[in-house]
Amino acid sequence: MASTSPRIRGRAIARRVLAALYLIAGVFHLLTPGTFLLIMPDWVPFPRQVILATGACELLGATGLLTRRLRAAAGVALALYAVCVFPANIKHAVEGIPGAAVQLGWWYHAPRLLLQPVLVWWALFAGEVTDWPFGRAGRRSSP
Repeated sequence: MASTSPRIRGRAIARRVLAALYLIAGVFHLLTPGTFLLIMPDWVPFPRQVILATGACELLGATGLLTRRLRAAAGVALALYAVCVFPANIKHAVEGIPGAAVQLGWWYHAPRLLLQPVLVWWALFAGEVTDWPFGRAGRRSSP
């Protein structure tokens, strides 16, 4: 059995964790779309359908990350997804909308908003689109 480097193992773990998080989020979006309606910006048309579509995108992205042939495309798609849902995160924070009947303060919202670029990077790293800051992009080495 071949030995793998810590970076390859780390990327595989990052990929599995991110896929699991998007899988869970996708299921919640599909099963409880009403809970997400409160944070949907008013300018988004057909908000319930958009929430259902985002749930499907999360499930497809999670599956794609775990599929070698689709991994890079899923990484890019999930990075773009994280950018696209940022307005909902901002509305959630600015308007102080409760989450799951619990009032969430800036102790929750500030890190969430600040970590959004990390989520974008994580998707690109897990999708093997970038190696930054660990090496050069374009070298596929993960199983």
